[in-house]
Amino acid sequence: FKDVTDRKQAQANFQKLAAFPRFNPNPVMEFDADGRLTYFNDAALQMAKATGNTDPLQILPSETDNLVKDCLATGKALLRQQTRIDHRTISASFFPIPAINTVHCYATDITERIDLEMQLRHSQKMDAIGQLAAGVAHDFNNILTIIQGHLGLVQDHKLDQNVSDSLHQISVATKRAASLTRQLLMFSRKQVMQIKNLDLNGVINNVGKMLQRLLGEDIALSLNLTVGLPGVMADAGMIEQVILNLAVNARDAMPKGGQLVVGTSAVWIDEQYPRGNPGAPPGQYICLTVQDTGCGMDVATLDRIFEPFFTTKEVGKGTGLGLATAYGIVRQHKGWIEVGSQVGHGTTFRILLPAAARPTEPPSGDTDLMTVEGGDETILLVEDEPALRDMVRVILEQYGYHILQAQSGVEALKVWKEYPREIDLLLTDMKMPEGMNGRELAEKLVEEKPGLKVIYSSGYSRDVAGPDLMLKEGVMFLQKPYHPKTLAKTIRDCLDQKSTPA
Repeated sequence: FKDVTDRKQAQANFQKLAAFPRFNPNPVMEFDADGRLTYFNDAALQMAKATGNTDPLQILPSETDNLVKDCLATGKALLRQQTRIDHRTISASFFPIPAINTVHCYATDITERIDLEMQLRHSQKMDAIGQLAAGVAHDFNNILTIIQGHLGLVQDHKLDQNVSDSLHQISVATKRAASLTRQLLMFSRKQVMQIKNLDLNGVINNVGKMLQRLLGEDIALSLNLTVGLPGVMADAGMIEQVILNLAVNARDAMPKGGQLVVGTSAVWIDEQYPRGNPGAPPGQYICLTVQDTGCGMDVATLDRIFEPFFTTKEVGKGTGLGLATAYGIVRQHKGWIEVGSQVGHGTTFRILLPAAARPTEPPSGDTDLMTVEGGDETILLVEDEPALRDMVRVILEQYGYHILQAQSGVEALKVWKEYPREIDLLLTDMKMPEGMNGRELAEKLVEEKPGLKVIYSSGYSRDVAGPDLMLKEGVMFLQKPYHPKTLAKTIRDCLDQKSTPA
Protein backbone atom coordinates (compact mmCIF):
# COMPACT_ATOMS: atom_id res chain seq x y z
CA PHE A 1 0.00 0.00 0.00
CA LYS A 2 2.88 2.38 0.73
CA ASP A 3 4.34 2.10 -2.77
CA VAL A 4 0.96 2.84 -4.37
CA THR A 5 0.43 5.85 -2.14
CA ASP A 6 3.85 7.31 -3.00
CA ARG A 7 3.22 6.76 -6.69
CA LYS A 8 -0.17 8.50 -6.53
CA GLN A 9 1.36 11.38 -4.62
CA ALA A 10 4.10 11.70 -7.25
CA GLN A 11 1.53 11.62 -10.03
CA ALA A 12 -0.49 14.33 -8.30
CA ASN A 13 2.61 16.50 -7.92
CA PHE A 14 3.50 15.92 -11.57
CA GLN A 15 0.00 16.88 -12.73
CA LYS A 16 0.14 20.01 -10.57
CA LEU A 17 3.48 21.04 -12.01
CA ALA A 18 2.33 20.25 -15.56
CA ALA A 19 -0.75 22.41 -15.07
CA PHE A 20 1.42 25.48 -14.36
CA PRO A 21 2.71 25.99 -17.92
CA ARG A 22 -0.38 24.49 -19.52
CA PHE A 23 -2.87 26.91 -17.99
CA ASN A 24 -0.55 29.89 -17.64
CA PRO A 25 -2.20 32.91 -19.34
CA ASN A 26 1.21 33.99 -20.68
CA PRO A 27 3.23 32.09 -23.28
CA VAL A 28 5.48 29.36 -21.84
CA MET A 29 7.94 27.42 -24.04
CA GLU A 30 10.73 24.89 -23.61
CA PHE A 31 13.85 24.40 -25.77
CA ASP A 32 16.38 21.59 -25.92
CA ALA A 33 20.16 22.09 -25.99
CA ASP A 34 20.15 22.50 -29.78
CA GLY A 35 17.64 25.37 -29.62
CA ARG A 36 14.69 23.30 -30.88
CA LEU A 37 11.22 24.12 -29.53
CA THR A 38 10.05 21.02 -27.62
CA TYR A 39 6.99 22.46 -25.82
CA PHE A 40 4.66 25.42 -25.94
CA ASN A 41 1.38 26.10 -24.15
CA ASP A 42 -1.89 27.29 -25.64
CA ALA A 43 -1.19 30.93 -24.66
CA ALA A 44 1.90 30.88 -26.87
CA LEU A 45 -0.12 29.59 -29.81
CA GLN A 46 -2.89 32.17 -29.25
CA MET A 47 -0.37 35.03 -29.11
CA ALA A 48 1.17 33.82 -32.37
CA LYS A 49 -2.26 33.78 -34.01
CA ALA A 50 -3.07 37.23 -32.61
CA THR A 51 -0.02 38.58 -34.42
CA GLY A 52 -0.98 36.90 -37.71
CA ASN A 53 1.35 33.91 -37.32
CA THR A 54 0.89 30.17 -36.77
CA ASP A 55 4.18 29.18 -35.10
CA PRO A 56 5.01 30.33 -31.54
CA LEU A 57 8.63 30.70 -32.63
CA GLN A 58 7.52 33.68 -34.73
CA ILE A 59 6.78 35.77 -31.63
CA LEU A 60 10.40 35.31 -30.44
CA PRO A 61 13.66 36.86 -31.68
CA SER A 62 14.93 35.41 -34.94
CA GLU A 63 18.16 34.29 -33.23
CA THR A 64 16.33 32.32 -30.51
CA ASP A 65 18.34 29.12 -31.13
CA ASN A 66 21.60 31.01 -30.46
CA LEU A 67 20.09 32.65 -27.39
CA VAL A 68 19.17 29.21 -26.02
CA LYS A 69 22.69 27.86 -26.59
CA ASP A 70 24.29 30.92 -24.98
CA CYS A 71 21.92 30.64 -22.07
CA LEU A 72 22.96 27.01 -21.38
CA ALA A 73 26.64 27.70 -21.99
CA THR A 74 26.82 30.58 -19.51
CA GLY A 75 24.23 29.32 -17.07
CA LYS A 76 22.77 32.82 -16.92
CA ALA A 77 19.25 33.95 -17.74
CA LEU A 78 18.65 36.27 -20.70
CA LEU A 79 15.93 38.75 -19.76
CA ARG A 80 13.55 41.01 -21.72
CA GLN A 81 14.51 40.10 -25.28
CA GLN A 82 12.07 42.22 -27.32
CA THR A 83 10.47 41.43 -30.66
CA ARG A 84 8.45 43.99 -32.64
CA ILE A 85 5.59 42.47 -34.68
CA ASP A 86 3.56 45.08 -36.58
CA HIS A 87 2.40 47.46 -33.82
CA ARG A 88 2.94 45.01 -30.94
CA THR A 89 5.99 44.38 -28.77
CA ILE A 90 6.67 40.96 -27.22
CA SER A 91 9.20 40.58 -24.40
CA ALA A 92 10.71 37.12 -23.80
CA SER A 93 13.02 35.92 -21.00
CA PHE A 94 15.08 32.71 -21.17
CA PHE A 95 16.04 30.67 -18.07
CA PRO A 96 18.53 27.78 -18.22
CA ILE A 97 17.72 24.46 -16.45
CA PRO A 98 21.17 22.79 -16.39
CA ALA A 99 19.95 19.65 -14.58
CA ILE A 100 17.93 18.56 -17.62
CA ASN A 101 19.87 20.56 -20.25
CA THR A 102 16.86 22.62 -21.34
CA VAL A 103 15.83 26.29 -21.41
CA HIS A 104 12.45 27.64 -20.35
CA CYS A 105 11.08 30.75 -22.04
CA TYR A 106 8.37 33.05 -20.68
CA ALA A 107 6.90 35.75 -22.93
CA THR A 108 4.50 38.66 -22.45
CA ASP A 109 2.92 41.37 -24.58
CA ILE A 110 4.29 44.73 -23.32
CA THR A 111 2.75 46.90 -26.07
CA GLU A 112 0.45 48.81 -23.72
CA ARG A 113 3.24 49.49 -21.23
CA ILE A 114 5.58 50.70 -24.00
CA ASP A 115 2.82 52.97 -25.39
CA LEU A 116 2.17 54.44 -21.94
CA GLU A 117 5.89 55.07 -21.43
CA MET A 118 6.09 56.77 -24.84
CA GLN A 119 3.07 58.92 -24.00
CA LEU A 120 4.63 59.90 -20.67
CA ARG A 121 7.92 60.84 -22.34
CA HIS A 122 6.03 62.74 -25.02
CA SER A 123 3.96 64.55 -22.40
CA GLN A 124 7.08 65.49 -20.45
CA LYS A 125 8.73 66.70 -23.66
CA MET A 126 5.67 68.78 -24.56
CA ASP A 127 5.59 70.26 -21.05
CA ALA A 128 9.26 71.20 -21.35
CA ILE A 129 8.69 72.73 -24.78
CA GLY A 130 5.66 74.56 -23.40
CA GLN A 131 7.71 76.05 -20.55
CA LEU A 132 10.41 77.10 -23.02
CA ALA A 133 7.82 78.57 -25.40
CA ALA A 134 6.19 80.53 -22.58
CA GLY A 135 9.52 81.91 -21.40
CA VAL A 136 10.51 82.94 -24.93
CA ALA A 137 7.10 84.53 -25.51
CA HIS A 138 7.31 86.48 -22.24
CA ASP A 139 10.76 87.92 -23.01
CA PHE A 140 9.83 88.55 -26.63
CA ASN A 141 6.68 90.43 -25.56
CA ASN A 142 8.81 92.76 -23.43
CA ILE A 143 10.99 93.49 -26.47
CA LEU A 144 7.94 94.02 -28.69
CA THR A 145 6.43 96.40 -26.15
CA ILE A 146 9.58 98.54 -26.28
CA ILE A 147 9.54 98.51 -30.11
CA GLN A 148 5.84 99.38 -30.31
CA GLY A 149 6.22 102.07 -27.67
CA HIS A 150 9.05 103.90 -29.37
CA LEU A 151 7.32 103.52 -32.74
CA GLY A 152 4.29 105.23 -31.27
CA LEU A 153 6.41 108.06 -29.92
CA VAL A 154 8.06 108.61 -33.31
CA GLN A 155 4.81 108.34 -35.27
CA ASP A 156 3.31 111.18 -33.25
CA HIS A 157 5.60 113.59 -35.14
CA LYS A 158 5.27 114.82 -38.70
CA LEU A 159 7.57 112.72 -40.85
CA ASP A 160 8.63 112.31 -44.46
CA GLN A 161 6.15 110.02 -46.26
CA ASN A 162 8.80 107.39 -47.01
CA VAL A 163 9.87 107.30 -43.37
CA SER A 164 6.26 107.14 -42.27
CA ASP A 165 5.58 104.21 -44.62
CA SER A 166 8.62 102.35 -43.30
CA LEU A 167 7.52 102.89 -39.71
CA HIS A 168 4.07 101.62 -40.62
CA GLN A 169 5.59 98.41 -42.00
CA ILE A 170 7.55 97.99 -38.78
CA SER A 171 4.33 98.46 -36.83
CA VAL A 172 2.57 95.81 -38.91
CA ALA A 173 5.50 93.42 -38.40
CA THR A 174 5.43 93.88 -34.62
CA LYS A 175 1.70 93.13 -34.58
CA ARG A 176 2.36 89.92 -36.52
CA ALA A 177 5.14 89.04 -34.07
CA ALA A 178 2.75 89.68 -31.18
CA SER A 179 0.27 87.29 -32.80
CA LEU A 180 2.99 84.62 -32.98
CA THR A 181 3.86 85.01 -29.31
CA ARG A 182 0.16 84.71 -28.49
CA GLN A 183 0.13 81.34 -30.27
CA LEU A 184 3.17 80.27 -28.25
CA LEU A 185 1.35 81.23 -25.05
CA MET A 186 -1.75 79.36 -26.23
CA PHE A 187 0.35 76.26 -26.85
CA SER A 188 1.85 76.50 -23.38
CA ARG A 189 -1.61 77.18 -21.86
CA LYS A 190 -0.51 80.55 -20.48
CA GLN A 191 -2.82 82.55 -22.74
CA VAL A 192 -6.05 83.80 -21.26
CA MET A 193 -9.22 83.55 -23.36
CA GLN A 194 -10.16 86.90 -24.90
CA ILE A 195 -13.90 86.50 -25.33
CA LYS A 196 -15.74 88.75 -27.78
CA ASN A 197 -19.02 88.59 -29.66
CA LEU A 198 -17.60 87.35 -32.97
CA ASP A 199 -18.90 87.07 -36.49
CA LEU A 200 -17.84 83.47 -37.27
CA ASN A 201 -17.94 84.17 -41.00
CA GLY A 202 -15.48 87.02 -40.48
CA VAL A 203 -13.09 84.75 -38.57
CA ILE A 204 -13.21 82.17 -41.40
CA ASN A 205 -12.62 84.83 -44.05
CA ASN A 206 -9.64 86.18 -42.09
CA VAL A 207 -8.02 82.76 -41.95
CA GLY A 208 -9.01 81.84 -45.53
CA LYS A 209 -5.77 82.86 -47.25
CA MET A 210 -3.69 81.04 -44.67
CA LEU A 211 -5.86 77.93 -45.16
CA GLN A 212 -5.23 77.84 -48.89
CA ARG A 213 -1.47 78.07 -48.38
CA LEU A 214 -1.68 75.39 -45.72
CA LEU A 215 -3.64 73.01 -47.95
CA GLY A 216 -1.42 73.37 -51.02
CA GLU A 217 -2.28 73.36 -54.70
CA ASP A 218 -3.74 69.84 -54.82
CA ILE A 219 -6.65 70.61 -52.48
CA ALA A 220 -9.49 72.93 -53.50
CA LEU A 221 -10.89 75.11 -50.70
CA SER A 222 -14.55 76.16 -50.81
CA LEU A 223 -16.31 78.46 -48.34
CA ASN A 224 -20.05 77.94 -47.90
CA LEU A 225 -20.97 80.65 -45.38
CA THR A 226 -24.53 81.51 -44.41
CA VAL A 227 -25.09 85.28 -44.42
CA GLY A 228 -26.66 87.09 -41.45
CA LEU A 229 -25.78 84.61 -38.72
CA PRO A 230 -25.90 85.60 -35.05
CA GLY A 231 -22.53 85.98 -33.37
CA VAL A 232 -20.77 83.61 -31.00
CA MET A 233 -19.07 84.50 -27.72
CA ALA A 234 -15.57 83.26 -28.46
CA ASP A 235 -11.85 83.91 -28.58
CA ALA A 236 -11.00 84.64 -32.22
CA GLY A 237 -7.46 83.24 -31.99
CA MET A 238 -8.67 79.98 -30.46
CA ILE A 239 -11.41 79.51 -33.05
CA GLU A 240 -8.84 80.13 -35.79
CA GLN A 241 -6.70 77.44 -34.15
CA VAL A 242 -9.61 74.96 -34.28
CA ILE A 243 -10.15 75.67 -37.99
CA LEU A 244 -6.43 75.31 -38.76
CA ASN A 245 -6.14 72.05 -36.80
CA LEU A 246 -9.12 70.55 -38.63
CA ALA A 247 -7.73 71.75 -41.96
CA VAL A 248 -4.36 70.12 -41.25
CA ASN A 249 -6.14 66.89 -40.34
CA ALA A 250 -8.12 67.05 -43.60
CA ARG A 251 -5.00 67.81 -45.66
CA ASP A 252 -3.19 64.78 -44.27
CA ALA A 253 -6.22 62.63 -45.14
CA MET A 254 -5.97 63.75 -48.80
CA PRO A 255 -2.35 63.02 -49.86
CA LYS A 256 -3.42 62.83 -53.53
CA GLY A 257 -5.53 65.98 -53.39
CA GLY A 258 -9.24 66.57 -52.95
CA GLN A 259 -11.68 69.19 -51.72
CA LEU A 260 -12.19 70.89 -48.37
CA VAL A 261 -15.46 72.70 -47.69
CA VAL A 262 -15.77 75.05 -44.71
CA GLY A 263 -19.31 76.18 -43.99
CA THR A 264 -21.50 77.87 -41.39
CA SER A 265 -25.18 77.62 -40.54
CA ALA A 266 -27.61 78.26 -37.71
CA VAL A 267 -29.29 75.29 -36.03
CA TRP A 268 -31.89 74.97 -33.31
CA ILE A 269 -31.11 72.39 -30.63
CA ASP A 270 -34.09 71.04 -28.68
CA GLU A 271 -34.34 68.61 -25.76
CA GLN A 272 -34.46 65.57 -28.07
CA TYR A 273 -31.23 66.42 -29.92
CA PRO A 274 -28.45 63.93 -29.07
CA ARG A 275 -25.91 66.49 -27.89
CA GLY A 276 -22.22 65.76 -27.59
CA ASN A 277 -22.28 68.13 -24.59
CA PRO A 278 -25.07 66.78 -22.32
CA GLY A 279 -25.08 69.88 -20.11
CA ALA A 280 -25.67 72.27 -23.02
CA PRO A 281 -29.05 74.01 -22.84
CA PRO A 282 -31.51 73.94 -25.77
CA GLY A 283 -31.54 76.98 -28.04
CA GLN A 284 -29.89 78.43 -31.11
CA TYR A 285 -26.38 77.30 -32.03
CA ILE A 286 -23.98 78.26 -34.80
CA CYS A 287 -22.59 75.27 -36.66
CA LEU A 288 -19.11 75.35 -38.22
CA THR A 289 -18.70 72.51 -40.72
CA VAL A 290 -15.37 71.24 -42.06
CA GLN A 291 -15.81 68.54 -44.71
CA ASP A 292 -13.12 66.74 -46.70
CA THR A 293 -13.02 64.11 -49.44
CA GLY A 294 -10.16 62.18 -47.85
CA CYS A 295 -9.60 58.56 -46.90
CA GLY A 296 -12.09 58.61 -44.03
CA MET A 297 -11.91 56.72 -40.73
CA ASP A 298 -13.18 53.41 -39.40
CA VAL A 299 -15.24 53.11 -36.22
CA ALA A 300 -12.24 52.15 -34.06
CA THR A 301 -10.36 55.28 -35.12
CA LEU A 302 -13.42 57.51 -34.66
CA ASP A 303 -13.73 56.32 -31.08
CA ARG A 304 -10.24 57.62 -30.26
CA ILE A 305 -9.61 60.69 -32.45
CA PHE A 306 -9.93 63.20 -29.57
CA GLU A 307 -7.61 61.28 -27.24
CA PRO A 308 -4.38 63.18 -26.55
CA PHE A 309 -1.42 61.61 -28.35
CA PHE A 310 -3.58 59.32 -30.47
CA THR A 311 -2.49 59.48 -34.09
CA THR A 312 -2.64 57.24 -37.15
CA LYS A 313 0.28 59.08 -38.74
CA GLU A 314 3.84 57.81 -38.95
CA VAL A 315 6.23 58.51 -36.09
CA GLY A 316 7.42 62.10 -36.33
CA LYS A 317 4.55 63.14 -38.64
CA GLY A 318 2.08 64.17 -35.94
CA THR A 319 1.87 64.86 -32.21
CA GLY A 320 -1.62 63.47 -31.71
CA LEU A 321 -2.60 66.80 -30.12
CA GLY A 322 -4.27 68.65 -33.00
CA LEU A 323 -7.79 67.25 -32.62
CA ALA A 324 -7.42 66.98 -28.84
CA THR A 325 -6.61 70.71 -28.72
CA ALA A 326 -9.58 71.51 -30.97
CA TYR A 327 -11.85 69.43 -28.73
CA GLY A 328 -10.60 71.22 -25.60
CA ILE A 329 -11.05 74.67 -27.12
CA VAL A 330 -14.61 73.91 -28.26
CA ARG A 331 -15.52 72.57 -24.82
CA GLN A 332 -14.06 75.74 -23.25
CA HIS A 333 -16.53 77.65 -25.40
CA LYS A 334 -19.46 75.54 -24.08
CA GLY A 335 -19.82 73.75 -27.41
CA TRP A 336 -19.14 70.29 -28.78
CA ILE A 337 -17.88 68.49 -31.90
CA GLU A 338 -19.76 65.90 -33.96
CA VAL A 339 -17.90 63.68 -36.44
CA GLY A 340 -19.16 61.59 -39.34
CA SER A 341 -16.82 59.49 -41.44
CA GLN A 342 -16.61 56.41 -43.65
CA VAL A 343 -13.52 54.72 -45.00
CA GLY A 344 -13.02 55.94 -48.56
CA HIS A 345 -15.78 58.57 -48.33
CA GLY A 346 -14.21 61.43 -46.39
CA THR A 347 -14.92 63.02 -43.01
CA THR A 348 -17.20 65.79 -41.75
CA PHE A 349 -16.62 67.70 -38.51
CA ARG A 350 -19.49 69.78 -37.09
CA ILE A 351 -18.60 72.26 -34.35
CA LEU A 352 -21.61 73.63 -32.49
CA LEU A 353 -21.24 76.84 -30.48
CA PRO A 354 -23.98 78.71 -28.59
CA ALA A 355 -25.31 81.71 -30.49
CA ALA A 356 -24.81 85.09 -28.79
CA ALA A 357 -27.85 87.03 -27.66
CA ARG A 358 -26.61 90.43 -28.80
CA PRO A 359 -25.20 91.73 -32.13
CA THR A 360 -21.57 91.05 -32.98
CA GLU A 361 -18.93 93.56 -31.98
CA PRO A 362 -17.29 95.51 -34.80
CA PRO A 363 -13.58 94.88 -35.34
CA SER A 364 -11.26 96.98 -33.20
CA GLY A 365 -10.37 100.33 -34.76
CA ASP A 366 -6.89 101.31 -35.79
CA THR A 367 -4.92 102.06 -32.63
CA ASP A 368 -2.93 104.73 -34.45
CA LEU A 369 -6.13 106.76 -34.99
CA MET A 370 -7.31 106.46 -31.37
CA THR A 371 -7.81 109.69 -29.42
CA VAL A 372 -6.85 109.36 -25.75
CA GLU A 373 -7.09 111.90 -22.96
CA GLY A 374 -4.33 112.30 -20.38
CA GLY A 375 -4.39 113.55 -16.80
CA ASP A 376 -2.36 114.87 -13.89
CA GLU A 377 -2.63 111.91 -11.50
CA THR A 378 0.39 110.24 -9.92
CA ILE A 379 1.29 106.72 -11.05
CA LEU A 380 3.64 104.27 -9.35
CA LEU A 381 5.33 102.37 -12.20
CA VAL A 382 6.94 99.04 -11.20
CA GLU A 383 8.87 97.23 -13.96
CA ASP A 384 12.16 95.31 -13.74
CA GLU A 385 13.13 95.82 -17.42
CA PRO A 386 14.93 99.23 -17.49
CA ALA A 387 14.37 100.01 -21.19
CA LEU A 388 10.67 99.19 -20.90
CA ARG A 389 10.29 101.16 -17.67
CA ASP A 390 11.90 104.26 -19.19
CA MET A 391 9.74 104.03 -22.30
CA VAL A 392 6.51 103.76 -20.28
CA ARG A 393 7.59 106.74 -18.15
CA VAL A 394 8.21 108.88 -21.25
CA ILE A 395 4.84 107.94 -22.78
CA LEU A 396 2.83 108.65 -19.64
CA GLU A 397 4.64 111.90 -18.90
CA GLN A 398 3.68 113.07 -22.39
CA TYR A 399 0.06 112.54 -21.32
CA GLY A 400 0.61 114.76 -18.27
CA TYR A 401 0.92 112.11 -15.53
CA HIS A 402 3.40 112.28 -12.65
CA ILE A 403 5.49 109.10 -12.56
CA LEU A 404 7.22 107.44 -9.63
CA GLN A 405 9.39 104.44 -10.56
CA ALA A 406 10.60 101.20 -8.99
CA GLN A 407 12.35 98.16 -10.44
CA SER A 408 10.95 95.62 -7.94
CA GLY A 409 8.18 95.11 -5.43
CA VAL A 410 10.58 95.67 -2.54
CA GLU A 411 11.74 99.01 -3.99
CA ALA A 412 8.11 99.96 -4.73
CA LEU A 413 7.26 99.60 -1.02
CA LYS A 414 10.00 102.10 -0.19
CA VAL A 415 8.63 104.60 -2.73
CA TRP A 416 5.12 104.01 -1.37
CA LYS A 417 6.20 104.92 2.17
CA GLU A 418 7.35 108.32 0.92
CA TYR A 419 4.26 109.12 -1.21
CA PRO A 420 1.27 107.06 0.03
CA ARG A 421 -1.28 109.87 -0.34
CA GLU A 422 -0.07 111.12 -3.71
CA ILE A 423 -0.18 107.81 -5.59
CA ASP A 424 -3.47 107.29 -7.47
CA LEU A 425 -2.62 104.21 -9.54
CA LEU A 426 -0.21 101.27 -9.43
CA LEU A 427 1.01 99.97 -12.81
CA THR A 428 3.00 96.83 -12.09
CA ASP A 429 4.55 93.94 -13.94
CA MET A 430 3.40 90.55 -12.65
CA LYS A 431 6.74 88.74 -12.41
CA MET A 432 9.54 90.57 -10.64
CA PRO A 433 12.75 89.82 -8.72
CA GLU A 434 13.45 90.02 -4.97
CA GLY A 435 10.67 87.68 -3.88
CA MET A 436 7.57 89.83 -4.37
CA ASN A 437 5.36 89.62 -7.48
CA GLY A 438 2.96 92.23 -8.77
CA ARG A 439 -0.12 90.73 -7.19
CA GLU A 440 1.45 90.53 -3.73
CA LEU A 441 2.56 94.15 -4.04
CA ALA A 442 -0.89 95.31 -5.16
CA GLU A 443 -2.67 93.44 -2.35
CA LYS A 444 -0.39 95.03 0.24
CA LEU A 445 -0.88 98.56 -1.11
CA VAL A 446 -4.66 98.21 -1.59
CA GLU A 447 -4.91 96.98 1.99
CA GLU A 448 -3.36 100.28 3.11
CA LYS A 449 -5.28 102.38 0.58
CA PRO A 450 -8.54 100.66 -0.55
CA GLY A 451 -9.27 103.25 -3.25
CA LEU A 452 -5.97 102.65 -5.07
CA LYS A 453 -6.38 101.77 -8.77
CA VAL A 454 -4.31 98.84 -10.06
CA ILE A 455 -3.21 97.73 -13.52
CA TYR A 456 -1.36 94.44 -13.86
CA SER A 457 0.82 93.98 -16.94
CA SER A 458 2.58 90.89 -18.20
CA GLY A 459 4.18 89.24 -21.20
CA TYR A 460 2.32 86.11 -20.12
CA SER A 461 -1.39 86.59 -19.49
CA ARG A 462 -3.82 87.20 -16.69
CA ASP A 463 -3.69 83.61 -15.42
CA VAL A 464 -0.09 84.04 -14.13
CA ALA A 465 -1.67 85.90 -11.21
CA GLY A 466 -3.58 82.75 -10.26
CA PRO A 467 -6.89 81.17 -11.26
CA ASP A 468 -8.78 83.15 -8.63
CA LEU A 469 -7.74 86.60 -9.91
CA MET A 470 -10.92 88.59 -10.39
CA LEU A 471 -10.58 91.94 -12.12
CA LYS A 472 -12.85 94.15 -10.02
CA GLU A 473 -13.67 97.81 -10.44
CA GLY A 474 -10.41 99.73 -10.23
CA VAL A 475 -8.30 96.70 -11.23
CA MET A 476 -7.35 95.99 -14.86
CA PHE A 477 -4.97 93.83 -16.87
CA LEU A 478 -2.74 95.07 -19.71
CA GLN A 479 -1.31 92.38 -21.97
CA LYS A 480 2.15 92.96 -23.41
CA PRO A 481 3.00 93.99 -26.04
CA TYR A 482 0.85 97.10 -26.24
CA HIS A 483 0.69 100.31 -28.29
CA PRO A 484 1.40 103.60 -26.44
CA LYS A 485 -2.20 104.72 -26.98
CA THR A 486 -3.49 101.39 -25.64
CA LEU A 487 -1.38 101.99 -22.52
CA ALA A 488 -2.67 105.55 -22.15
CA LYS A 489 -6.30 104.51 -22.70
CA THR A 490 -6.04 101.68 -20.15
CA ILE A 491 -4.58 104.11 -17.60
CA ARG A 492 -7.36 106.64 -18.22
CA ASP A 493 -10.13 104.02 -18.18
CA CYS A 494 -8.85 102.55 -14.92
CA LEU A 495 -8.56 105.95 -13.22
CA ASP A 496 -12.08 106.89 -14.36
CA GLN A 497 -13.63 103.71 -12.91
CA LYS A 498 -15.50 103.91 -9.64
CA SER A 499 -13.68 102.25 -6.77
CA THR A 500 -15.11 99.11 -5.20
CA PRO A 501 -16.48 99.91 -1.72
CA ALA A 502 -14.17 98.67 1.01
